[in-house]
Order: sequence, then structure tokens, then C-alpha cells
Amino acid sequence: MTVPEPQARRLDGKAFAAALRARVAGHVARLKDDHGVTPGLAVVLVGEDPASEVYVRNKGRQTTEAGMASFSHRLAADTTQAELLDLVARLNADPAVHGILVQLPLPAHLDADAVIGAIAPEKDVDGFHVLNVGRLATGQAALVPCTPLGCLMMLDDLHGPDLSGKTAVVVGRSNIVGKPMAQLLLRRNATVTVAHSRTADLAAVCRGADILVAAVGRPEMIPGAWIKPGATVIDVGINRVQLADGRSVLRGDVDFASAAAVAGAITPVPGGVGPMTIACLLANTLTAACRLHDLPEPEGLTP
Repeated sequence: MTVPEPQARRLDGKAFAAALRARVAGHVARLKDDHGVTPGLAVVLVGEDPASEVYVRNKGRQTTEAGMASFSHRLAADTTQAELLDLVARLNADPAVHGILVQLPLPAHLDADAVIGAIAPEKDVDGFHVLNVGRLATGQAALVPCTPLGCLMMLDDLHGPDLSGKTAVVVGRSNIVGKPMAQLLLRRNATVTVAHSRTADLAAVCRGADILVAAVGRPEMIPGAWIKPGATVIDVGINRVQLADGRSVLRGDVDFASAAAVAGAITPVPGGVGPMTIACLLANTLTAACRLHDLPEPEGLTP
């Protein structure tokens, strides 16, 4: 069987993220020069999960490169709930810290919801606190989860800030991506459907989408046959797949080859949405610093 040649525009998340980091760094420099304020991001890692270790290192490096203050707190895997909450309380009270991120997942004995709930909402740069979730849902100023914020920025760049008349389908209903993504698309005036594993005739629902956001965590579950010709496809999935020869590769939730032959624009995996997540974390930290000091926010970093 011959695979059709790709026709879709490949959305380069690496280049987009690099440009966003450069914008953030410029704003940070002006914030220091004009107001003597250095945005500070505190990252808390509990335990020694290898993937989390790499992610936290990358966050620290990119925070410093953007001119921000980076605070790293590494706690033992047997840290108690009380000890972790005490650290969060100290970071809440620290004027040098404008953003707090507790790396998930936490060890099983810790209550992640309680920890997220203890973070001051104005420093919740992950956008997971219930107050930020509620503010997003009701159209108020909120700190927005980084991955859907990155998706929105890429869509804004492609389509502009008004999606009136466009149908958007979000496949996945997680609190981290699916639900906030739907809220952001509603803010852009799209007609939004949230689909999931129990959606009847998921293929038909996907085929109706002018904009399709896949965030389910199942490798290549959405084939090109489910894509509306000319649609924009945002693939949030990052799935590690073991090949027959023993190598492991990253795959998205969308079958890239078949989808790229049909779509108008598509994000690859890797190199699509992934690089935007840390870049948007830096943007959120900058936004939080401006709000905490009652300074004007940079344009284009919040929905």
C-alpha cells in the first residue's frame, strides 16, 4: 500500500517555543531594568523519578537562560505530607518566588490534590489550582495550564485570535489538557465538542472538526481517515513505543503519516506541542510576577 505524500503544513513547536522564550527573556530584562523585579520560579521535586529529573533540569536551565531566578527544592521520596506542605507555605510567603511548581507525579503516599490546593493561586504557574480552573471557566484572568496554553498560542499564530464559525473537537477530558483546552477554544469563539473513550462514533465526530486536538495518551489511535480535509491537527500525545528491533520511539496520538496527507496543518511528535510546555511555564511565571507587583502584563502571553 502506498502512503500518500504529506500535504499539511508542519507546525514547528521547537522554533515557536524558541521565539516565545526570547520574547519572555526580553520582557524579563525590561522588568529588571525598569522596576528592579526579577521573576522567580521554584520547582519542587519529591523522589528520584528519572523522567521528572530530566524535566526539572530542563526547567531550571531554561528559567536561568530567560534571566529569571531559579529555585530548586529536591526532597526525599519518603518526605511526609506535612513537610511538603510546610515547604509550599514557605514558598508562598517568599517575595522572591513568583511561581511555584510541584513536579507530578508525587510518591503514592502524598495527596497531590491537597498539595496543589495549598499553592497560592497567584503563584500557581501550572494552572491546576481550583481557583485558576474556575477563573478560566468563567472567563476571568487566570493562570492557565501550560500545555493547552501552548496549543492556543500555536492556533492563534495560524488562525488569528477569533475562531468564529470553526468547529473544534478535543479528544480527551483530562484536567491537565482536555478540559482547559476546551475552555480556551470557547474563549476564541469556536464551537467546541469534548470527545473521549465513551463517545459514540468517535471517527465521525473527529471528521467534523476544523480544529482537532488529540490528548488521550494512546499512540496513533487517530488515523488520517478520521481527519477532515484541510483541518488543523494539534497532537498533544507523547507516547513511548517499543519497536520490534528493541528501539523505543516517541509517537503522538495521531498517525502522523496518514493524517499529514489530509490535514491542512499538523504538529509532529516529537517537536510539536512538547517544546511549548516549558516555554509557557516561563510565560506564566512572568505573568505571575507582573500581577504580584501590579505591573502591566506583556501582551500575547495570556488568553
